[in-house]
Amino acid sequence: MKIESAASESRFPIVQLVLRPGIIDLGWGHPSPTLLPVERIRHATTACLERYGFEALTYGADAGAGPLLQWLVEHISQTEGRTPNPDEIVVSGGASDALQLICTMWARPGDVVLVESPTYHLAVKLLRDHPVDLVPVPADSEGIRVDALATKLDRLRAEERSARFLYVIPTFQNPTGISLSLERRKNLIELAAERDLLLVEDDVYRELAFDGVAPPSLWSMAPTGVVARIGSFAKSLAAGLRLGWVTASADQIQRLAGSGLRDSGGGANHFAAMVASEFCTLGHFDAHIALLRNAYKVRCEALLQGLRQHLPPGCQVQSPRGGFFVWVTLPQGMDATNLLVRAESAGVSFLPGVRFHLDGRGTSAIRLSFSLYDPDELIEGTRRLGRCFA
Repeated sequence: MKIESAASESRFPIVQLVLRPGIIDLGWGHPSPTLLPVERIRHATTACLERYGFEALTYGADAGAGPLLQWLVEHISQTEGRTPNPDEIVVSGGASDALQLICTMWARPGDVVLVESPTYHLAVKLLRDHPVDLVPVPADSEGIRVDALATKLDRLRAEERSARFLYVIPTFQNPTGISLSLERRKNLIELAAERDLLLVEDDVYRELAFDGVAPPSLWSMAPTGVVARIGSFAKSLAAGLRLGWVTASADQIQRLAGSGLRDSGGGANHFAAMVASEFCTLGHFDAHIALLRNAYKVRCEALLQGLRQHLPPGCQVQSPRGGFFVWVTLPQGMDATNLLVRAESAGVSFLPGVRFHLDGRGTSAIRLSFSLYDPDELIEGTRRLGRCFA
């Protein structure tokens, strides 16, 4: 994969992604630059300005650009079977902005915030920007353990403490690729409703189901007010738009849309939201999602094929049905951080599993991303990785 940058001569970088020469870096969980719809977004931008003129360039409504909200309501209704009311959805500046705002509005210094473990490491970094007490809840091959969550809540109650919310990624999880089983989804919702626990559902990989059918979101299954669900265009359209959304109860949405941040600056990334709405209403979104699902399915299969061929016995590989990631448990006694040193010398990289835990676990696991590279490069990456076990 060759990425051409318009800023190669500049002292100031344009993009976050930095690829090191000679290394197939399977640590980056980024959408493939070769799959970004540059021409269709250019077309949508022109069409947006022609249609809306100055309205696309001024401060947007607090809850977000109206045309995008309208499209999202219709899209969610068609794909999830539950239609959010107009006052039950707000546009965000991506998933990170949504989580940041939820934490700001709901958590006070010293509050407990529960996090499934393992989990998205950069969400943990974001949560740690707040003076909250992060408490891990273990997960297994079916996702977060609801029995362990109940035990944690009981322990907190005995200490006369309560959790502000639980951050969870139930569908094509980052880092494991696992989707929470249907039974556990039901049990998790029942427990949260019973204990008055807000579930913050990070649902950014929903569109990337390889067979086109993702498990039902917690939000679509739960009574109103139990789940605040975060969606995003970062993986399904273009990360640089910095666009996402939250579906929750009307009271919760009003709290987010009526925050000082929105009152001061208007709707999140208003121009990008208007362009995205035009992209979607022109019919480009469904075609683009079909392309992504096929491309990422092929890449995932190539990575899994290479792992089966090149990794030694004793490695356990999770096979995802969507998303970006494959989770590998190494043979007993093998340390992923030590393996990483040998791997980078061999020209391949990954993220050690310990990065995705709050409590030092995961030392014998690694996360591999298949999103960035073509199939032949992924297979070559697994060949290089396999040599490190000798």
